Amino acid sequence: MADRVTVIGWDGSPLTAAARSALSAATLVAGAAHHLALPEVPPAAERVRLGSVDLAARRIAGHRGTAVVLADGDPGFFGVVRTLRAPEHGLEVEVVPAVSSVAAAFARAGMPWEDARIVVAHQRTLRRAVNVCRAHPKVAVLTSPGAGPAELALLLDGVHRTFVICEELGTDRERVSVLTSDRAADHSWRDPNVVLVIGGVGGAGGGTPAAPWLMGLDPAVRSVRGWGLPAEEYAPEGHGPRGYGPGPTGAAPPRPGAGEDPALRAAQLARLGPRIGDLVWDIGCAGGAFAVEAARFGAAVIAVDTDLDACARTEAAARRHGVPLQTVHGRAPHVLENLPEPDVVRIAAGGVPVVTACTDRRPERIVVHASTRDEAEAVGTALADGGYTVESLLLQTVGLDPDDWSERDRSVVFLLAGRRSDSAP
Repeated sequence: MADRVTVIGWDGSPLTAAARSALSAATLVAGAAHHLALPEVPPAAERVRLGSVDLAARRIAGHRGTAVVLADGDPGFFGVVRTLRAPEHGLEVEVVPAVSSVAAAFARAGMPWEDARIVVAHQRTLRRAVNVCRAHPKVAVLTSPGAGPAELALLLDGVHRTFVICEELGTDRERVSVLTSDRAADHSWRDPNVVLVIGGVGGAGGGTPAAPWLMGLDPAVRSVRGWGLPAEEYAPEGHGPRGYGPGPTGAAPPRPGAGEDPALRAAQLARLGPRIGDLVWDIGCAGGAFAVEAARFGAAVIAVDTDLDACARTEAAARRHGVPLQTVHGRAPHVLENLPEPDVVRIAAGGVPVVTACTDRRPERIVVHASTRDEAEAVGTALADGGYTVESLLLQTVGLDPDDWSERDRSVVFLLAGRRSDSAP
């Protein structure tokens, strides 16, 4: 094993005295081509091109001498330190950090970044990284070949964002470009690069945003306490709650607002479990209550409705609550064909044809509500035939007047929850 392993971060500025001292004593130096070309690298040192960090770690573990690993930016921030310290390599390292590429990118843009989300995009994680960009107004994406600015832009189709693309930060070839996401797909970009994806709804309420106290979160979005809020929280100013319109088979709901019941919404959210990196389809969004609450969990949301007014109400509710989401006007199941792949789906309209169209897309979980037992049985059969384990519930809520405990309103609805049978635990 190497007698000493030092990991040096490099951001394009002159190396510190500690970094120069470690390099001068190195008998093995690992890094990218531009690192190995630095004049401070000893001519007699063994040089290892840093492609696979695992392979380099094994070379270092078998080396007798002093090893140095050079990496861009802060090597402890989504960098090589995690791999080098993995138990299978057994390496103890000293770290000489530099400014991270994310910090440098936001500095080039002249923006604060304590409220930013930071994601790594590989080909296997690209879709989830894009969902984070859909759901949050400020995201830094550490890209990789095949998962760069052009691919991000293509998957963000229909969602307007501003891209700040920082190529080869810290080198003499550094370039910073600012353009809209619809133009980024038409260019070829040099690796490595960092993309700042900016846009969407900011904090609720307008005015000067509150100073964040927790990295990556907008305090305004978290200012509303609780879930399953009353429907009037999402209604336009001066209006009462609006119903969800037709039930799952297109029939009229049992009473106005039956699909709007907060207890039903809370049960749907509990069974879907939307989370950061997910894409939620809300089919039959109506007033936007479910769509907004799913977005408040940090998930990306596409809200679908046949009614333009419903789409407008949903967008207005999202603005009031400070969350980005996308609305799509059209009739399911046909309008679903061109939407990106969902992770979880709520169906409030369209019945069995929509359920079947959604099971064909293989989301992890689907929830549907129905107003009659016949509707519920048909939906449950469609979920089971599509390869989903089905949970069936009859939910009844009764609102009471606290003064005399008299019944104020009542909601009775069937809830069908499907969990994909081949899902990993």
